[in-house]
Amino acid sequence: MSSALDTPLGQLTLVAVAYAGLVTLVALVVALRRLRRPAWLDQMVWILELLLVVRAVAGLGSMLSGQRPAEMAPHIGYLAASVCVLPIAMQAVYEERDTWSSAVIAVAALAVTVIAVRLQMTWGHGA
Repeated sequence: MSSALDTPLGQLTLVAVAYAGLVTLVALVVALRRLRRPAWLDQMVWILELLLVVRAVAGLGSMLSGQRPAEMAPHIGYLAASVCVLPIAMQAVYEERDTWSSAVIAVAALAVTVIAVRLQMTWGHGA
């Protein structure tokens, strides 16, 4: 079985997973310290979203160039979910900056981490 680091797409996914994990931890620390959600946390979330959009476009490009994942429908579902979760979460806490809004971001970033890992797993088995 090949490593996730063997392809640029795998490397991009690894970076996305690591950064999503960082956003999860930072948001969790902010929530546990019962601080108001800082603006820089929002910026971290949008940087993660940009990274996930790049990952999704690269994944679609790979599929259009002829590479196919083992499970096409779940793979496309994970691609779509990976770029939808964070904007939905940010919309839900748009006007709220209280502690719970950081907790919402932590949960959304954790979900994105899991989705990115599952996305790589569906791709890896088809390669």
